[in-house]
Amino acid sequence: MPYPLGATCDAQGVNFALASHHATAVELCLFDPIDPDRELARLTLRDQTNHVFHGYVPGLKTGALYAYRVHGPWAPHDGHRFNPHKLVMDPYALALSGKPDWSAPLLGHKRGHVNTLDVQDSAMGAPRCVVVEDDFDWRGDQRPEVIWRKALLYELHVKGFTAQHPEIPEVLRGTYAGLAHPAAIEHLLKLGVTSVELLPVHECAPEGFLQERGLTNYWGYNTLGFFAPDQRFSASGTRGQQVREFKEMVRSLHLAGIEVILDVVFNHSCEGNEQGPTLSFRGIDNATYYWLDERDRSRSRDFTGCGNSLALHRPQVLKLVLDSLRYWVREMHVDGFRFDLATTLARAPSGEFDPNASFFATLFQDPVLSRVKLIAEPWDVGPDGYRLGNYPMIFAEWNDRYRTTLRRFWRGDGGQLAELGSRLSGSSDFFRVSGRRPSASVNYVACHDGFTLHDLVSYQRKHNETNLEENRDGADENQSSNAGVEGESDDPAIIEARDRLMRNLLTSLFLSVGTPMLQAGDEFGRTQHGNNNAYCQDNSLSWVNWNLTVRQRALLAFTQRLSALRQGQPVLLRRNFFLGEALDDSRFRDLAWFHPAGHELAPDEWRNPELRCFGVFFGGDAITMRDPTGHRVVGDTLLAYLNAGPSPVRVVMPPSAWGTGWELLLETATDEARALECGPGEVIVVPHCAVLVLRLRTGH
Repeated sequence: MPYPLGATCDAQGVNFALASHHATAVELCLFDPIDPDRELARLTLRDQTNHVFHGYVPGLKTGALYAYRVHGPWAPHDGHRFNPHKLVMDPYALALSGKPDWSAPLLGHKRGHVNTLDVQDSAMGAPRCVVVEDDFDWRGDQRPEVIWRKALLYELHVKGFTAQHPEIPEVLRGTYAGLAHPAAIEHLLKLGVTSVELLPVHECAPEGFLQERGLTNYWGYNTLGFFAPDQRFSASGTRGQQVREFKEMVRSLHLAGIEVILDVVFNHSCEGNEQGPTLSFRGIDNATYYWLDERDRSRSRDFTGCGNSLALHRPQVLKLVLDSLRYWVREMHVDGFRFDLATTLARAPSGEFDPNASFFATLFQDPVLSRVKLIAEPWDVGPDGYRLGNYPMIFAEWNDRYRTTLRRFWRGDGGQLAELGSRLSGSSDFFRVSGRRPSASVNYVACHDGFTLHDLVSYQRKHNETNLEENRDGADENQSSNAGVEGESDDPAIIEARDRLMRNLLTSLFLSVGTPMLQAGDEFGRTQHGNNNAYCQDNSLSWVNWNLTVRQRALLAFTQRLSALRQGQPVLLRRNFFLGEALDDSRFRDLAWFHPAGHELAPDEWRNPELRCFGVFFGGDAITMRDPTGHRVVGDTLLAYLNAGPSPVRVVMPPSAWGTGWELLLETATDEARALECGPGEVIVVPHCAVLVLRLRTGH
């Protein structure tokens, strides 16, 4: 049968189906499960239907190992790089066993001669595909279906999160089973996490140059199989056991009420440009799967900075991506996706970004995929690739403008107030025009790609020397102030200044309207010692260190308080953007900004580069309610003062029209808030480089 694509089991055998528009023949290679290097049979798939080569092998069972050899023209200048001497992976394989061995002849061309056919056999160094049967008992698994406005995203690496966790059995550390362990889940729940966003778990392949340096692609943004869970994270085996273990992880997280969101890399593959290996797509149908330079089709067109780009404007490639997404939702029960370099996925045949791209249209109408969480990284490195705010209404987007603005403000840069006002209140300037809500803005201070929160406030420059690229890799980031000392310090004053900066950044994040995202370990100040591009560091530099110091435990407790505060304040979990207008017949508005002198910020004050302290009033829905005696009922109205300046600021509280009584909920100058109540016109002091969060008292 030509469908479904891939290897499909039934009681009598296995059906194999592989799509290629330009191949002339396909051979199915079967290998001995006991000795994977021994080829048992090579069978030609003689049936061909609608460019799908297919055949049925009776008697074959779950656990069988296979791969393909695909025949066709070797015509690089026409975009064709078929080479039956190279064993290629099934793009629809549900599991792989083994990783590419770069000591084998994996290149389809002769080394140094990119357009000359290489006839050495690559089987000795190629992975094997595994026949997998779906017989998992989900036992009534229920999706948490967290509504967007209540979500707290938590970005983590499956291995790095548990590799050093002392409460998780050593055999499970760094695995799907480790993430499902009660100790891991307990930490997530105490932090208020609703949704884990996993760095790539699709089967991937490390680059050859990394292996030569004794490094590997730890992050996994180098996909080989879009249906196969990465065998690196399996504690139970690599012959399909990784599929079951992944499902058990999802079921455990769901039972705890936590969603699973996958970071998926459909913009490029691990095969790189025309000088890269032949592992799958290149040998199956290079001219279909990849963007090629129309002036010289022997060359790849690269919008990603990774060598190649998958051509989703072609139907077969779009089908592959959508089939993969549906598989992970239907069969693996995941709850959503974050699309890496998503602009590439929506480029038209001309190469331009298309807001009406087929990728968007098909997601929008798909009854399965339109109902899960979809998050775009709204840029790539191609022409006009930065598209923040340009994605359809079913998408949320990583908001790097939020990250950059917050960092600049707390670094002490002047002239940030106008931009910061937009970011704190949900970035309506980017997301309102498309009909989206504040939750479309995924707000973050740090993520996997860059400094950790601790390193952001501790280093003025990157320290990527261990990546063995002479510290040339990684971005030159927009750092926060590091209190005048580069790197680690034993000076108590410097340590406290850095801790305060971390508290400021975290408090700003949890106070902001939108969807907050934390990077694993930032809740207690994890360090990578200044490495801001640890993609190749599969070691303790990247792994979360759970041996927390007293300072780290204090920051963790503070972050937990922030998370609880946010969940308890509906005004921060808004369905819609602030209007800046009166909520009823009162003089209150739902959003206002205050000068330290007590009046609302005037237009010229927004542009004052010397003003580094201001107040923001978040008026909640409850402000319009009254109890049976006619008194106004509040408790969902906040007033926060942010002071990024080097000196304390005396602040005059707003007039009585904005509330007659306030109480201090939280401050960042210390780990614990002092008791403070104040009224209109009273003067309070906002310490230097600090945040105060006050709540309007009930009845006031």
